[in-house]
Amino acid sequence: MSTDSHGSPAVDLNGFRSRIERAKIETCHVRLGGRDLVAYARSGKSANALHRINSITKSVLSLLIGIALDRGDLDALQTPVGAYLEGVPEDKRQLTLAHLITMTDGLDWPEWGDWNGQPTPMYDSPDWVAFVLGRPVKAPPGTAMAYNSGSSQLLSAVLQQATGMTTEAYAARHLFGPLGIEDWLWHADAQGVVIGGFGLSLRGRDLFKLGLLMLNEGRWEGRQIVPAAWARQATRPQHHTYDHVGSYGYHWWIYTGGTPSPVSPATFFAMGYGGQYVFVMPERKLVVSFTSNLYRQTFMPLNLFAETFLPGSNRQPVSR
Repeated sequence: MSTDSHGSPAVDLNGFRSRIERAKIETCHVRLGGRDLVAYARSGKSANALHRINSITKSVLSLLIGIALDRGDLDALQTPVGAYLEGVPEDKRQLTLAHLITMTDGLDWPEWGDWNGQPTPMYDSPDWVAFVLGRPVKAPPGTAMAYNSGSSQLLSAVLQQATGMTTEAYAARHLFGPLGIEDWLWHADAQGVVIGGFGLSLRGRDLFKLGLLMLNEGRWEGRQIVPAAWARQATRPQHHTYDHVGSYGYHWWIYTGGTPSPVSPATFFAMGYGGQYVFVMPERKLVVSFTSNLYRQTFMPLNLFAETFLPGSNRQPVSR
């Protein structure tokens, strides 16, 4: 295997670009070792469009939770959800912010099962927060991670109750504004709770900024936007459930290449349905972002990233 001048595996950027051009990838940006190597857009319209980033919204919410904790707008992660939300049932009294952000809430929530990857029963319900709080308890909180967009909706509701601002407004003031992100779209539920698990749209180049921010442990142009300790902790493996995706941190994924253990070099990422991704590999100072319309091949960019930037690692292609 050839290497570059720094001893890292050489990257076939021509082959990489050819593959993203053939696929239905709308935008792709790559920075490696401090150099911007790819700034691809399928068209001028793609370059300037607001792309639905789907569940990457969860990773954005994670950054807001870290900011709120640092500012004192939220108490510790071990604070019960009932300290912020009314109407929490008795069987959910042990549920904490930590359980929500690690998706170890223990609720019966077959999003990656009988619900075919989408929380359709929640968004068909008249009150999303009430729907989540009304789900049966399947296991004690903290026992295991199971993918749950309802956890993210509760977190957004908690953030709004604690700050007196919508999650969108809080992001505008404390995250998007400092990053120079000027345009976005973020939907809310019928009760005005901004959707925590999906619903955010960003331009491809602004999505890329989130990866650059996390590469620098929450620092942007000399300003600490997200606490460095939170950026590190959020992207460390807290629980492992899905070999085909990776381990889970605080609404961020850690890449395991189809195995139970993280690959080397360590790589974390945000992922959204339909091929939306932000990958960060700190050791190589690598950030790669994708916006896509690959709703029948949602893992294609994940495989493309691994094949291009992690050749020879302990990875297995994702085929689900």
